[in-house]
Amino acid sequence: MTVRPLRLGLRRRAATVRKKLYRRAAVLRTALMLRFFLPLRARRTARLRYAAVLDGQTVNLHAELPGSVSRVGDAEIELRRGRESHRTPARVYEGAEGRLLMDAAVLLGDEAGGAPVGTGRWKIRLRLRSGGRSRTLPLLLVEPPVPYDGPTMPMAASPVSGRRYRIGRTVTGNARVVTSAARPGAEILKVDLSHAGLSVAFRVFGTEVAEPWAEFIASGRRIQQPVTVSGDGSWHVVVPLEQMTPRRRATEHWDVALCSRGRRPMRLGRRLHDVRNPLRVFAVQQAVVAPPGQDPLVVHPRYTPAGNFRVTCTRMPEAEGRA
Repeated sequence: MTVRPLRLGLRRRAATVRKKLYRRAAVLRTALMLRFFLPLRARRTARLRYAAVLDGQTVNLHAELPGSVSRVGDAEIELRRGRESHRTPARVYEGAEGRLLMDAAVLLGDEAGGAPVGTGRWKIRLRLRSGGRSRTLPLLLVEPPVPYDGPTMPMAASPVSGRRYRIGRTVTGNARVVTSAARPGAEILKVDLSHAGLSVAFRVFGTEVAEPWAEFIASGRRIQQPVTVSGDGSWHVVVPLEQMTPRRRATEHWDVALCSRGRRPMRLGRRLHDVRNPLRVFAVQQAVVAPPGQDPLVVHPRYTPAGNFRVTCTRMPEAEGRA
């Protein structure tokens, strides 16, 4: 056995052990919260009935206020980390059973016009004012958000900035927002396919790119193509279809990567979305294109199940007969 497979096996075993420990810790933490902290804090906290980040950047909250709160004037949701805090208006109203309820939607990220929260863990608290009196309540999250099935899924990142936001909780059950920096990526904005050719517009987030170029890779072939930047910050590349005619077989599949000096290539694709099947939902119609000096070519831009952009080129039957 070589050293590299041995190290890989040890890393996998360590990762498996870590996952088991995390799961056990989560079970113990939940049991501790339900049996000890929840009964002690029921009168001093607002209990969340619903908490989720639905569109990748908006925290949606619905909570029941404790019976000790009888009258409310104004209400705000406060996000706090250390000395930094951001506030958003909340709505308090009386429910069907006579209990006071609270609804709030907190937009995150200054790029989207929301609260400029940085990377880290942010406490979520409800601030209440009635007359000259004020009160602050933690938001108790008994059950964490549960992923749902269907054609869509919760967005893992902001569609504007790529930053990642999720709902978490402390060991005592207090809800909080955990923010993470955007993972480097190249997100496709538009694919323009016509009889004249194919061009792709995309944007880059989570990293700085210097001296960029695009690479088209298929069947051992690699084509480099320049990229341009527009005034709105989007990037553009023209697909070199005249060089992409299949050689050894009737059909070839081309992957596209953004390259730059000193950084790893980034696959172009669509990942900032909430659909489970990008291949079906973001379908692009195929077309017959006649590259200059070449036989007609069937071009089909599409997305893989992982969201990577791929261009499938197929020789026309009559052209294949002459090959």
